[in-house]
Amino acid sequence: QQSRWDCRTDQGSIEQQTPTAPASMASEAGGAGAGASISRSERGAILLGVAGGLAAGAALGVTLYEAWRSAQGRAHAHQGINRSDSGPRFEATLPCGNFPIQLYSLGTPNGQKVTILLEELGLPYDAHFINIGRGDQFSSGFVAVNPNSKIPAMVDREGPDGNTVNLFESGSMLLYLAEKTGKFIPTDPVQRVECINWLMWQMGSAPYLGQFGHFYKYYAPKRKLSYPIERYTMEAKRIVDVLDKQLAKKQFVCGDQYTIADMAIYPWIRCLDSGYNAAALLDLASFHNVQAWKARIEARPAVQTGLKINGFASEERFKNYSTPGKQ
Repeated sequence: QQSRWDCRTDQGSIEQQTPTAPASMASEAGGAGAGASISRSERGAILLGVAGGLAAGAALGVTLYEAWRSAQGRAHAHQGINRSDSGPRFEATLPCGNFPIQLYSLGTPNGQKVTILLEELGLPYDAHFINIGRGDQFSSGFVAVNPNSKIPAMVDREGPDGNTVNLFESGSMLLYLAEKTGKFIPTDPVQRVECINWLMWQMGSAPYLGQFGHFYKYYAPKRKLSYPIERYTMEAKRIVDVLDKQLAKKQFVCGDQYTIADMAIYPWIRCLDSGYNAAALLDLASFHNVQAWKARIEARPAVQTGLKINGFASEERFKNYSTPGKQ
């Protein structure tokens, strides 16, 4: 069916580009007002040491940058996906459907936050599958919505005062949709602050959980690196402990009300087991409050559907998904 929005679905190919060399950086060591207890020779030795360290760091930086610039270096960075520059790599417009809300995403924890909320709200939307392994997030159309080239990205063609608005960062989308509908965010000012506190807590802690998964499951075991696994395992377990203590004597994160804070936090806690297979390592079963909270959320039909949208293992009917029955 033809969309009522002006959009096309052109396809392009990823163009391998060599980034422009960064501008040179100058560093100075020293300054006035050195303490009288430091002799001229000692001060000279300190400055030489600083200069040597800067030179070594600069040399290392150049070496790393040259490695990133090379075709071989780019190939090692997640099959050429990760690069040190931003912006579009090929020309392609984004697909769009019939509904005002267009979601460009994938069934990762950050994508699942948004589809869970959209399902809970009952808002009609089109969810387009963005294959980040293939590099779909670097199309000119996607970058126009999210200059950071990360999923999820969203367009609401019925935004404030009827204007079209682009949204990126999953926390921003949750807050926007909750405020737009007046649902899943407390109306009491004090409770609202509490809800946003925990939403922002999740946004700040998720990168640590992602780094835990990156090193524990994908990267460090192949290279026998113990330090990153130890570092991020400790932090991942601490984050779960923070949540467990918050949930003591509470049904949900902010009390008895199920909010966008729960929707933001839940997919990442779930991923520690279902995505990273780390339940035993993190001893997730010992966090009884988290397990009970997780079970309450997983019983919700909207959550069950939201988890399936545009997942790699999802049924075909959940890929490039449009809300059924509301065309």
